[in-house]
Amino acid sequence: MTPNQVTIVSAVFTFTGIVLLATVPPSIGLGIAVWLLLALGYAWDSADGQVARLRGGGSLVGEWLDHIFDAAKLVSLHIAVAIGAYRFFDLDSALWILVPLVFSIVATTTFFGMILNDLLRARQGVPQAAQAGGSSPLRAILGIPTDYGTWCFAFVLWGWTAGFMVFYTLLALAALLYLGAAVIIWFRKMKSLG
Repeated sequence: MTPNQVTIVSAVFTFTGIVLLATVPPSIGLGIAVWLLLALGYAWDSADGQVARLRGGGSLVGEWLDHIFDAAKLVSLHIAVAIGAYRFFDLDSALWILVPLVFSIVATTTFFGMILNDLLRARQGVPQAAQAGGSSPLRAILGIPTDYGTWCFAFVLWGWTAGFMVFYTLLALAALLYLGAAVIIWFRKMKSLG
């Protein structure tokens, strides 16, 4: 398979899971199916870059396609949660629908910030964050609640409204706190480059 074909397979798994969230009444079985679809999509998404490297390097259009699907996935996932919760959950307040909507904004802003950071760093001749070796075990552990794989796993609770909403809200809060800290760090780094 070509890297772009791997990206398409990833998108098929991912968006099938996302559509199910918005269209099918919640159950534990559906939650497990969604988790597996999203996890398979995530695995295939991780594989496209590996396939590109095995084939001698990726292409500009391949990287573009991968980022387009990633951006669409991040927005769509949380919007599908909002739609599914609105349609099927017996929530004591409609304000709960704000959680996935805010989560969508946070996830999209975080993703765009990371992409923009790499773009602006490259423009200044500075290696991308992944190449600069800026990771640590502590940073990896602190990032678990903000990891897409953790978000995927949250859907095993999709058939248990109260449990899902509490866990999902905690993930949204963690993502918001992470973004708040990241924006301060990113701002300082951009200021030092300018």
